[in-house]
Amino acid sequence: MIHTRILLHSLSFLILMVRVSRPVCVEVPSDTEAVLGNPMKLTCISCMKREEVNAETRVDWTYVTSNNDEIPMFLYDGQPHDVAGPFKGRLLWNGSKDLQDVSISFRNVTLNDTGTYKCEVFRQFNFDSYTPFYRGEKIINLVVREKAPQDTTALYSEIMMYVLLVFLTFWLVVEMIYCYRKISKSDEQTQDSATDYLAIPSENKENLAAPVTE
Repeated sequence: MIHTRILLHSLSFLILMVRVSRPVCVEVPSDTEAVLGNPMKLTCISCMKREEVNAETRVDWTYVTSNNDEIPMFLYDGQPHDVAGPFKGRLLWNGSKDLQDVSISFRNVTLNDTGTYKCEVFRQFNFDSYTPFYRGEKIINLVVREKAPQDTTALYSEIMMYVLLVFLTFWLVVEMIYCYRKISKSDEQTQDSATDYLAIPSENKENLAAPVTE
C-alpha cells in the first residue's frame, strides 16, 4: 500500500514537471536594423492563451508606404503563399508549427526595403456553441544599412580586456621584482653569516664547537 502511494505521488510529480516544462510563448519585438545583402527576419509572434484550443489562423504581411497605402507581400491561410508584387520570390515563411510565431524572412535585403511593415494575425476559434475570433497586428520599422554598425558593447569589452591584461602584466612584474629582491636579500644575509664565521679565529671556532660539560 505504501509503495502504491509513493508510485502515485511520483507519477503526479512527473506529470506536473512535464506540464511546467512546456515551452512558454513570449512576444518579443522584431529586430529593426538590417545589413545590405544579408538575410533579415521580420519577427511577428502572437501567443495563444490556450494552446489546446483549435483555431484557424490567417496572417497577412503588408508593406506600408509613406502615403499609408498597404502593399500585400505575404499570406498564410493554412499554407504560406508568396504574393505577386515587388516582394515576390524574396520572402520565406519562418513561422512555427503551432502558428504562434508567424514570422517571415528576406532572402537578402536592399536599401529600398527600408520602411514600415505590418503583420496582421486573424484567429477564429472553434467551439461547439460559438466561434470567437482574435485580431491583432504588429508594426515593424525596418532600417537597412550599407554596413553593420559597430557594436559598442563588444568595443568596451575589448578595451576592458586589454586594460585588465596590462594590469595583470604590471602586477606580475612587480611580484617578480619583489620576489627577486627578497631572494637576493636572503642570499646576502646568508653570505654575510658565512663571511663572519670564516673571520672568527680557529681557536674561537674550537671553543664554539666544544661541548659544554658540567
